[in-house]
Amino acid sequence: MDVLEIIGAVIGIIYLFLEYKANVWLWPVGILMSLFYVVIFFHGKFYADAAVYLYYIGANVYGLYAWLKRSHHGESSGQSTSSDPIVHTPQSMIWKLFVAFVLVYALIAFVLVRFTDSPVPYGDALTTSLSVVATYMLAKKWLEQWLLWIVVDVISTALYLWKGLYPTALLFTIYVVVAIMGYFKWRRDMLDASSMAEVVE
Repeated sequence: MDVLEIIGAVIGIIYLFLEYKANVWLWPVGILMSLFYVVIFFHGKFYADAAVYLYYIGANVYGLYAWLKRSHHGESSGQSTSSDPIVHTPQSMIWKLFVAFVLVYALIAFVLVRFTDSPVPYGDALTTSLSVVATYMLAKKWLEQWLLWIVVDVISTALYLWKGLYPTALLFTIYVVVAIMGYFKWRRDMLDASSMAEVVE
């Protein structure tokens, strides 16, 4: 299992680099990473995390489709495919995302407490439900997805250290740093794209 965890961590670093660069290849790599972590987390009794990586497989497929569709639309309309790649989370979606988070958290926590031997059901449910929302936001290229990942990664690092999943804990420590850097990079790219669009107009 240690070998699988190390391989998964390496793939995770590649995934994070691609996400930082807003590169479409993050989605295929994300599918591969998800397959590894389904096994790793199930073995470590992080059942909700294992389940969310099953969700990630589908989410990565959707994300790839959404990004390619947006890119194709930009090309067909004569616009640069990178002219408006990143935007703020729409105000109208914030409360909907919050309600989705609460409902998913409550459901996962109930299942873990009632039907599994998870040692940290509420922590597992928290990181999983936040990850579900953050992944959806990533597919939409909403800047604030990074803020959710920072919270998820900090909590996850503590949980995996406690559980003894040290390569994974190290990976998530790196995630914290890169998520902070990613937020500022995406924000800079968004502002640059906005300024460029104003000049063109």
